[in-house]
Amino acid sequence: MTLPRDYRGQSCSLARAMEVVGERWTLLILRDAFYGVRRFGEFAAHLAVPRSVLTERLAGLTEAGVLDRRREPGGGRREVYVLTDKGLGLWPAVRALTDWGEAHYPAHGDGPRRVFLHHADGAPAGPDGRCSGCGASVPPGDLLVAPGPGLAPPGDDADPVTAALARPHRLLTPLLTQ
Repeated sequence: MTLPRDYRGQSCSLARAMEVVGERWTLLILRDAFYGVRRFGEFAAHLAVPRSVLTERLAGLTEAGVLDRRREPGGGRREVYVLTDKGLGLWPAVRALTDWGEAHYPAHGDGPRRVFLHHADGAPAGPDGRCSGCGASVPPGDLLVAPGPGLAPPGDDADPVTAALARPHRLLTPLLTQ
C-alpha cells in the first residue's frame, strides 16, 4: 500500500507544513537555495537527486509559494529558483536541523562542516540567529556560510557547488555565476 502524500484529517499546522517540506530531498533543496544555488542543473549536480524527483520537488515548492521561478537576471534564457518571503521564513528550521545533525551525526573531523558568521563583523552567529560579537539578530542575507573544521576539502571530481562551498559565501547570494 502506498502512503498518502498528505495528512487528511489532521488539523495541525505541523502536518500542513510537512505537506510542503516533508518529502525526501525537499529540505536539502531548501538548504541549497539558502546557500545560493539557483539553477536546476546546479541542484541536480550537487544533490545527485534524480531529475524527475527534482522537477517534482521544485514544482511543489514553487506551487506552495516557497520558491519563485523566474528568468535569470541579465536577460538570459535560463530560469532560476529564488526563495520567497515564505521560503525565507524556513531558515530557522533549516538552521536548527543542521545544528541537530551536527550534534548527533557529526562529520568525521574536529567540528561542524559549516559555520555561520555575521557578515558585518565576522563573529559566529548562534543557532538563535544572534551574533556572538555584537548581539544583533542576523537575518539569513547577512550571514556568511564558511567551511568549518569538519569539512573535508573538495576532491578533484567535486561538482561546482561543492567546490564553491569550500570558500566563505554570503547566504542567498548566487553561488555560481556564468
